[in-house]
Amino acid sequence: MKLSNNWFSGVAEADNHYPIFITGRDDIEEFRLSGKLKERVEIYWNYKSTHNGMPSENEASLMEEVQNRLQTVMEKDKLAILTGVYTGNNERTWVFYTRTSRVLGERLNEALATFELLPITLYVENDVEWNEYQEMYEIKPFAE
Repeated sequence: MKLSNNWFSGVAEADNHYPIFITGRDDIEEFRLSGKLKERVEIYWNYKSTHNGMPSENEASLMEEVQNRLQTVMEKDKLAILTGVYTGNNERTWVFYTRTSRVLGERLNEALATFELLPITLYVENDVEWNEYQEMYEIKPFAE
């Protein structure tokens, strides 16, 4: 299976009317249908917004650096793949589907070892059907 780096974007609205920018990975149907990536791991980064629920320029830059590092480490042998990124309403969320959350956690610690302590939390759930991804993917027709 070949992992593409094709993405789509869209915007949703939080209950407080702040925008939430969504970036979703495209062309990964083969991974979804393989049944190998059964667990969903969501990594949350809570921040204090500067305007309209968005992070400061410095914090957004650090988030991008962290995201690039996580994606490189997790996807090198397809242990996990990044499928979606949500930014807005004082939070960035990265969504990974993985073969095993235990090993993902170990790699997460290794990947972030060079960074100062980050304000992140994790949520893990079995999601064999990729329900979260399918819900997010519904925005795609509106993004094009």
